[in-house]
Amino acid sequence: MFLLVGLGNPGPKYERNRHNVGFMAVDEIVRRHSFGPWKARFQAQVAEGQVGGEKVLAMKPTTFMNESGRAVGEAARFYKLPADDVWVFYDELDLAANKLKVKQGGGNAGHNGLRSIDAHLAKDIGKDYGRVRIGIGHPGDKSKVHAHVLGDYAKAEFPDTEKLLDAMAEAFPTLVDRGGPDFMTKVALILKPPRKADREEQAKTAAPQPGANPGGKQAVDSALAQAMAKVGLNPRRQDKE
Repeated sequence: MFLLVGLGNPGPKYERNRHNVGFMAVDEIVRRHSFGPWKARFQAQVAEGQVGGEKVLAMKPTTFMNESGRAVGEAARFYKLPADDVWVFYDELDLAANKLKVKQGGGNAGHNGLRSIDAHLAKDIGKDYGRVRIGIGHPGDKSKVHAHVLGDYAKAEFPDTEKLLDAMAEAFPTLVDRGGPDFMTKVALILKPPRKADREEQAKTAAPQPGANPGGKQAVDSALAQAMAKVGLNPRRQDKE
């Protein structure tokens, strides 16, 4: 069982808030991978799906951001999940807008949703759960932070956010199968595929070099020398004779 948690605040008032980008990410994953319908459970909205043969429970806590840990802790205890099987998607103020970073464990950097999850998981599974940090950028002035975080995405910036959300949904099987670093690499490749020239250069590098043919003369001579040695002949002496 893989627990996929998106953080945000419930209700239409908050749908397009930057603080709700965790909800948006989970919504797109659920849609892309054809999860079942959303249902009320564990003080949250949950949807079940299968990704890469692994059962996944997607979760959007309905407790409001500051109490997100109540829902996450209840589900984690019910399924007896280790920290490695819990991944939380959330907004990161101190990361440039539409940038992505992942980590396992660490501090909460003042994020109230993470602080609540830490408090509810610390006793049972610890704080080393996975975190997918989705950058929303800093407004530059501390007095503007509250309005920025709880404000809606501007029309001009949201298309890039949608591209990131789409890439994360496409790459999600990599997170389930191979973990955070490979997931982040996959997202980067989706957003910026290698150029044709780069692919051709990689193919040249991977191609066998002249003189390195494993079936060439050196390999034949080596095999012949080994065979002669087995029957007591010295290949060097044979050359002289």
